[in-house]
Amino acid sequence: MKPVFVPHATYQDFVMNQLREHYSGGILTLVNDDWPVITKLWMTDLSEITKMIGDIYGKRGPAPQDPASMMRSYLLLILTNPTMSVTKWVDELKRVPLYAILSGFEPGNTPGIGTFYDFFARLWGSKKKNRTHKTKSKRSRKRKPKKGKKGGKAPTTTPGRVKRLVEWIIPRLDQKQELPADRLFDFFQSQILTISAKLGLLGDVEQLNVAGDGTPVVTASYTRSKPTCDCRAQGIANCKHPRVYAQPDCDGGWDSSREKYFHGYHLYMINACDSPYDLPLYPRLNRASCHDSVGFIVSWAEFSQRFNSGAIDKILLDAAHDAYAIYEMIDHQQMEPIIDLNKRAKKNLETDSDIQLSPEGVPICPIGKKMKPNGYDHTRHRQKWRCPLACGANNTCETPCSTAKYGRTYHTYTKENRRLFPKLSRETDRWKTIYKSRTSVERSNKREKVDYHLEAGRHRSTMMWYVRIYAIMMCQHIDAWYDHRKDELAFLKQHIFTPAV
Repeated sequence: MKPVFVPHATYQDFVMNQLREHYSGGILTLVNDDWPVITKLWMTDLSEITKMIGDIYGKRGPAPQDPASMMRSYLLLILTNPTMSVTKWVDELKRVPLYAILSGFEPGNTPGIGTFYDFFARLWGSKKKNRTHKTKSKRSRKRKPKKGKKGGKAPTTTPGRVKRLVEWIIPRLDQKQELPADRLFDFFQSQILTISAKLGLLGDVEQLNVAGDGTPVVTASYTRSKPTCDCRAQGIANCKHPRVYAQPDCDGGWDSSREKYFHGYHLYMINACDSPYDLPLYPRLNRASCHDSVGFIVSWAEFSQRFNSGAIDKILLDAAHDAYAIYEMIDHQQMEPIIDLNKRAKKNLETDSDIQLSPEGVPICPIGKKMKPNGYDHTRHRQKWRCPLACGANNTCETPCSTAKYGRTYHTYTKENRRLFPKLSRETDRWKTIYKSRTSVERSNKREKVDYHLEAGRHRSTMMWYVRIYAIMMCQHIDAWYDHRKDELAFLKQHIFTPAV
């Protein structure tokens, strides 16, 4: 049977009436710590989820639970007990009337475990719970990936892969393909991101700066798999036959922050780096062995095809993304890359003149001084550099290499090398100021993994991991709304226990 649409105002009236009935008589009481979560759910309109997935329900059968209440209940789980399983949460709804009321259920009439998982399946646009097809989940055992340096990323094991991937993706950027997680992102964008944008919590949406970074997500202590042969029964220990994996979308990777191997996903997150609350925009789960540069290319292609809540101006990335093909991909979309250099060379580069270029792309004058940036010519796409010792008519150089009063000048052209000669020079204070905001994505990942215990979800399917990630992202935005409107919503506590006239 199709679900019945319940307006958000009806839910708000329900909460007020139920709280007055159960918590105003003195038997049950509310403490101060309860009011933030009451306020957060009271102001968050989730009613549109019923319209978005209503067609997925059958026309016959018993009346289903309200989808908005199901989503609200799961968000309440993340907000209050992020380490608790759905199974225990079902018992918690029965035990604590407040949680049932805030979800939108009458105390004593709460959904069961199967109802929750049926609802989660309707948020996933595929009958299969993993992206990898079951018949393709058979793969030979892989060697452990190489360890990265302390605090650094694991090195890529396939040279040239980034370039080949970019060359394959660029012609297909306009060809959007449906993904199983699209229903989750569509709801997240239409009901969460748009509100954060209207409140000004994402920054300037007309010129939005975003950052991207990857982080490991541990899903199990070891790889779970079953053999497809009987070699073990025959006493053959060194079996090289394929195995069927319980988590086909996961594999092993190197966690540089914890300095150990892990089994799970490589979560690539894109966020609004100018947001005062470090708000996330788009998640993408890759295998643990995926390098940051590869994760960015795939994630960005999907994100740019779906995001319509603002115009992207700059993309901020760390040195793990310092590949020439990535600059070409970003430039193809008419955006500006702000990427830290991964220093590969130690010697200066020779030019046709007596000027040399440092490994960072900075011109070096004949006496070995770094030249100073002096503006970018957008008409000719070139960066102007001037003598570091000349300032107007004053020239403190003992052996000047130019007779000009202004001093020696030199130009570098972006088209010659987008990586070394970006539009905004890395030597400028403005570049350094902009790049500092890249750490916003790291703080966002910290919120998800530490504050909301992302890895506490003991799930076996990619479907459930995406549901959990999107729920945590919604809670991050709801927390920002609450903090932004805290004074405006201070009336709620008094209003609920004041009966309407």
